[in-house]
Amino acid sequence: MDDIKPTPNAAWPTETTDDLLRIMAKLRDPDGGCPWDVEQDFASIAPYTIEEAYEVADAIEQNDMESLKGELGDLLLQVVFHAQMAAEAGHFDYADVVHGISEKMVVRHPHVFGDVSVEDADAQTKAWEDQKAAERLEKAEAEGRTPSVLDDVARGLPALMRAEKLQKRAARVGFDWPTAEPVFDKVREELDEVHDVIDNGGDPDRLEDELGDLLFTCVNLARKLGTDPETALRRTISKFERRFRAVEVMAAQDGKSMKEYDIDGLEAMWVKAKATD
Repeated sequence: MDDIKPTPNAAWPTETTDDLLRIMAKLRDPDGGCPWDVEQDFASIAPYTIEEAYEVADAIEQNDMESLKGELGDLLLQVVFHAQMAAEAGHFDYADVVHGISEKMVVRHPHVFGDVSVEDADAQTKAWEDQKAAERLEKAEAEGRTPSVLDDVARGLPALMRAEKLQKRAARVGFDWPTAEPVFDKVREELDEVHDVIDNGGDPDRLEDELGDLLFTCVNLARKLGTDPETALRRTISKFERRFRAVEVMAAQDGKSMKEYDIDGLEAMWVKAKATD
């Protein structure tokens, strides 16, 4: 019985984006829709949107194209969900979303859709950044405030990613170390300041502040060395998970749980896991 799949409802075709829009509208219909979908709002759905984006990234990292197909669908559903809620509130609808991004792509690619020419990818990147800077300036002027090179770096980004983006923006106006070497010194300085807090009582607020400075400086070091800190940390997390699971297997093969080992025993198994990784 578990192998029996539900028969698609012919009244609800599932081939086009318009079909998905109609399905979403039905799910949100207070009269006969899904109670869970009906009670959601932008804030309650936002965490799912972030989660789905990460699941797309994970499928790509695993080179799992079948999963990627499904995860992209889940991410598309998030766009449709938000657009449906916005349409219900009279803000905008899905067509407005499509129009907005399509217009933005045309405007930001005059070398493709206009008569502007660019020499190479680097020149295009500069032109792209110049266009975005102009858009930030226009937005700031419309809001009656002083524009900042840091404008529009999303606050919802993961902390490492946001730190790197802020540092890159600052570097565009010269606020940057010329090489990586001074950043090494800064890392050591920030680490010493963490030690100093601990040596003087370990005030939690100061410790958090100094650890934040240390992490921010490590992001800066990664950036100066040409390494994406988010990717580097994700790689280390995967490595840790792989090795930790190997240690769990070793313990199980000895008929024990990890809690039955002291730190020396765990370290010995960890070294073995590293050697075979």
